[in-house]
Amino acid sequence: MNDAVTDSQRDYHDTVFLPRTSFPMRGDLPNKEPLILAKWDKMDLWGRLRAASVGRPLFILHDGPPYANGNIHIGTALNKIHKDVINRTRQMAGYDANYIPGWDCHGLPIEWKIEEGYRAKKNDKDTVPILDFRAQCRAYAADWMAVQATEFRRLGVEGAWRDRYATMDHGSEAAIAAEICKFLLNGALYRGLRPVMWSPVEKTALAEAEIEYHDHTSATIWVRFPVVRPSVPALNGAAVAIWTTTPWTIPGNRAVAAGADFDYAVIAVDAVAETSLARVGEKLVIAEALLPAVLRDSGINAHRVLAVIKGADLAGTVMAHPLRGAARADGGYDQDTPLLLADFVTTEAGTGFVHIAPGHGEDDFSLGRANGLDVPETVGDDGSFNAWVPLFAGVHVYKAADPVSAALTEAGTLLARGSITHSYPHSWRSRAPLIFRATPQWFIPMDGPHRIRETALAALAATQFVPDQGRNRIGSMIAARPDWCISRQRAWGVPITVFVEKRSGQPLRDPAVVARIIAAFEAEGADAWYASPPSRFLGPDHDPNDFEQVMDIVDVWFESGSTHAFVLEKRGLPWPADLYLEGSDQHRGWFQSSLLEAVGTRGRAPFKAVLTDGFVMDEKGRKMSKSLGNTTAPDEVADKYGADILRLWVMSSDTSEDLRIGPEILKQQAELYRRLRNTLRFALGSLDGFSEAERVAVAEMPELERWVLHRLAEIDAKFRAAVESYDWTGVYPELHNFCSLDLSAFYFDIRKDALYCDRPDSARRRAARCVLDQLHRYLCTWLAPVLCFTAEEAWCARFGDSASVHLEQFQTPAAGWRDAALAAKWDTIRATRRRITGPIEEARKANTLGSSLQAAVELPLNADHEDLLDAAAWAEIAIVSSVTLVSDTAEPPARVTPACGDKCARCWRVLPEVGSSADHPSLCLRCTDAVDSGLVRKPAA
Repeated sequence: MNDAVTDSQRDYHDTVFLPRTSFPMRGDLPNKEPLILAKWDKMDLWGRLRAASVGRPLFILHDGPPYANGNIHIGTALNKIHKDVINRTRQMAGYDANYIPGWDCHGLPIEWKIEEGYRAKKNDKDTVPILDFRAQCRAYAADWMAVQATEFRRLGVEGAWRDRYATMDHGSEAAIAAEICKFLLNGALYRGLRPVMWSPVEKTALAEAEIEYHDHTSATIWVRFPVVRPSVPALNGAAVAIWTTTPWTIPGNRAVAAGADFDYAVIAVDAVAETSLARVGEKLVIAEALLPAVLRDSGINAHRVLAVIKGADLAGTVMAHPLRGAARADGGYDQDTPLLLADFVTTEAGTGFVHIAPGHGEDDFSLGRANGLDVPETVGDDGSFNAWVPLFAGVHVYKAADPVSAALTEAGTLLARGSITHSYPHSWRSRAPLIFRATPQWFIPMDGPHRIRETALAALAATQFVPDQGRNRIGSMIAARPDWCISRQRAWGVPITVFVEKRSGQPLRDPAVVARIIAAFEAEGADAWYASPPSRFLGPDHDPNDFEQVMDIVDVWFESGSTHAFVLEKRGLPWPADLYLEGSDQHRGWFQSSLLEAVGTRGRAPFKAVLTDGFVMDEKGRKMSKSLGNTTAPDEVADKYGADILRLWVMSSDTSEDLRIGPEILKQQAELYRRLRNTLRFALGSLDGFSEAERVAVAEMPELERWVLHRLAEIDAKFRAAVESYDWTGVYPELHNFCSLDLSAFYFDIRKDALYCDRPDSARRRAARCVLDQLHRYLCTWLAPVLCFTAEEAWCARFGDSASVHLEQFQTPAAGWRDAALAAKWDTIRATRRRITGPIEEARKANTLGSSLQAAVELPLNADHEDLLDAAAWAEIAIVSSVTLVSDTAEPPARVTPACGDKCARCWRVLPEVGSSADHPSLCLRCTDAVDSGLVRKPAA
């Protein structure tokens, strides 16, 4: 009986080197990522990174502190992921990237949250002992710091989490106080009365960065200021008309401003509408350019122009306050009102005159100071008129429009009333409208002997900005900003550690006092300021009865702007930092406060470079809002897709512009991720069993392999340029295209045949496996900063779980890999290849072919291209069974016909030689040799 297995019965499947790897096709990131995080914690990855980095050049990205209040949002996730990628790329480029994350813990938002609890119980916060209140704020911030640290870690953000910083740490509070005292001791800190943005709800001054603008409907009034001493005869018996959107500022009026170059008309009113407050026969002064609008709005139907006067000629005119002689005012408004000239007056709206209330506007204050006007304190800290304000004591400014208009009507000086919807400043926390209010505050001067503005602008010129337009944005803000108001009338923060001499009103500038304060804060924190008698700080040389202890806290932007002092200098890290990275809104926030603080104390910027991200919008480009239901929560993305998908979204975007995110965009990112993962999986599977014995010298490799190495060298150069410039725009999308187009759709597709079917000692297969080894190493290290979990999984799938890709550095290509001539040649080959693949796809659509291996191709080539490849190489590159080369200068598309011969049972090529081997009649000669060699994965059954 003959038991021999015939060739038609043999199964050659196991003789083929199909990919084999433990790296699965499905990422399952939501479940795997926490396990990888646990592995990093167990192996102390951060500690091992620091130990391995000893001796390397330090790279310091100083972390702008997020606020310890609530779960992180998508903008915070963008910021922290971007920082993490920058740090990881620098670490893998050979630097010691020691990243110290931190938190901003003081300030109004946390106070507001604690006060909400009091309000809910109808308790008065002001009755709570300040140390108890501060303790509750501290506990609240500590809780949220812990929550956010967990959320950041879940996103794969690596850093010195056990050595983080917080502005409420005792050492931090001591350092912030020390920075305040540097300004005190060098004379660049003064107390002055001037208008600041004030929140009546929160009862404190606010910084520009704590303000947001919303549409607001304001009452508008047109008011007569009767002329009592004219500068020219034409003004006799006239009234100057002003227009304002803040009726509540009328009690604080001390002047009226005109534009020197404008033409002003003196008109006589001849007829008015029935409901108009204007009077027939009266004389009014209005800017000629605005006359039609004022006549319409005030209901004046007919008028005569009596005279036209240049604004400059109005100077010296004196008017009566519009409430002069008002009943029950007890002469409180009987002062004269001078007419002054000012360059901030415009004819864009109103009457061409601006009523000046020095206590309620920056321009008003500056003009009043220049002309010796008094600055009345009309409004209290809760937004109500002070008890000494005639007619309006106790009235809240938000509700003042009606009583002010009524008083003006009774006095005969209200000309008209209306309303306007306009962009108006609001508190970002309470969402309540703000007011300008003159209060005694502590300031750091921008100009004068310390030249902070001038030095800051010079420092910006020497700073690298990414993108570069950030320099102009922050520069224009610095150039126009007023003196820095650093005082806040709150409780949760670092106090302004100053004593003021009661006799002179001057701050005490005593280094010994400062030293005692800093020592106390180092030991006990800023609570010491509230828990200790003044004598503890003043010492034996000063009588506490002679001094007022300042109880204002410092602006939280000053605090965060001082972090460079205790995160970098105090820890012995390089100063200035290499990089500050935040959103573009921080040009008016942290970037600016850090710059001004460092310039004022050290004479230079605390950063070498500034990198800014755009804002995150929804998929339609709308601002995210809970009310719109268009928010994207980072934890939900991590739970559904995995943190690597969110990280890929960040680095696939142009972070310098506004970014968009939503369900469809995340699905797209998941698809990009799938392609990257499949590239890694193919490389790993094809490297199964790879050993150093397979190494082939680059010079001995086929051109296709050398072209892949050239592409690696090209991309490596872009990576290294991005590491230094911080501009990663387009780098990771190009890496994706390399994986998708150059590798999966081209190189892998071509080399599958050699990898699967060549005998293992063939030069072609060995060269391909050597290149795959490089591809795996390069791709894993390039992807590790972004796909930190996936790259770790792909690395450990080959090198074992005890390894970590994050302990590696970027691979360094050999000098000989770059070959521009070879690259140009293969650009031509790939373009020519498309003349083959196009007709094959058409044949497949027409059902005349199944796979490309069923095709025989006739390829027309002109004289320039005849020597690119021989026919066998073209067949290999086009993945067809045979190619015939013909000369044709026009190079039309290739002609595709079914290949002659039989299909090889092992490699599936259709060749006439199939059947020529008696032992393996269903195989081609190459496959016969491979099977007979005994070197295949498993003998044929």
